[in-house]
Amino acid sequence: MNPILVDLGFIQIYWYSFILFLAFFIGGILAIHEAKKWNIPEDFMINLFFYIIIFSLIGARLYYVLFNLDYYKMYPMEIIKVWQGGLAIHGGLIAALLVVLIYSKKYKVKTLRLLDILVVSLILGQAIGRWGNFMNGEAHGIETTIEHLKNLHIPDFIINGMNIDGIYYIPTFFYESILCFIGFIILFIFRKLKYTKIGQTTSLYLIWYGIVRFIIEGMRTDSLMYMNFRVAQVVSVIMVIIGLIMFIKLKAGSLFENRYNDPENVENIRF
Repeated sequence: MNPILVDLGFIQIYWYSFILFLAFFIGGILAIHEAKKWNIPEDFMINLFFYIIIFSLIGARLYYVLFNLDYYKMYPMEIIKVWQGGLAIHGGLIAALLVVLIYSKKYKVKTLRLLDILVVSLILGQAIGRWGNFMNGEAHGIETTIEHLKNLHIPDFIINGMNIDGIYYIPTFFYESILCFIGFIILFIFRKLKYTKIGQTTSLYLIWYGIVRFIIEGMRTDSLMYMNFRVAQVVSVIMVIIGLIMFIKLKAGSLFENRYNDPENVENIRF
């Protein structure tokens, strides 16, 4: 696959950058629409997105660089070339979470309410963003054969794109994209349920994506490693544990307490 979308000579626009922009844009529109239901101003959300985008990209890149430090010590100028790939989603999630915590505290917004709004958009953005990996020929699995890929009924353009330097690879990016999209549908529906409590959608995201990423990471060939452990799998286990504890704890109490869809349980934000 050609990773360059537009080449004007003096400037190049990469598919990776364009797809990430698309993921942020679509996810942002969805989150703003949901926030309006709870009296959260559009300006508030746009301002939040500004910080999330900046710091999540920085966090994702630094996380990736940290676990490839030997290489980047030799080639420090490569650190800034984010358009070539090399963004770790867990680093981006940690940075984005810190931004939301600080932002919600500053403006006295319920952090879990804000996270419930964001995670549905987030997992949709992840489903879209994985296609940037496809265009860069990264985040794939082990070597395979064209016959095996055809037997999986994978679209031909994906099979062709997984032919990298004459070798076919398992399209793990595709699997993760599909599972993230399924997760988006589940979270979107769950958030609308009458008795869903504030914070449960966030906990369900942690559980779903933690399981998905643990499975997919075991199939990938480019995992970030610490000693003999795949870092993403360790973080995924932690996500699932936190998600389960949150879900059970938030479920306690009356069905009518702290409901996400309670029309009287709205935010009063001065922004």
